[in-house]
Amino acid sequence: MDCVFCKIAKKEAPAEIAYEDDQFVVFPDIRPKAPLHLLLIPKKHIPTLQEAQESDTELMGRLLLTAQKVGRLKHLKGYKLQMSVGREGGQEIDHLHLHLLAQ
Repeated sequence: MDCVFCKIAKKEAPAEIAYEDDQFVVFPDIRPKAPLHLLLIPKKHIPTLQEAQESDTELMGRLLLTAQKVGRLKHLKGYKLQMSVGREGGQEIDHLHLHLLAQ
């Protein structure tokens, strides 16, 4: 597998890590669409939301709570969360990820 997000999670590719815990890594998007544009990725490789399983329910819930935690750590009063699903939905990297965008 040649997944750039997996490489970042394994520290095999460089990224400015904004937050990390046992299940997630958060880092800036290389093509930001807002003054603050972070990507939240699970360390577990899941290509798209369409491929998430029932066994990923807790992980998916923790993804949203991780976004909340990052928002608090960054002292954000508001932000937008966005997830693209599949190429037709605008997903460019085949590793599930959540965009956190803020002014």
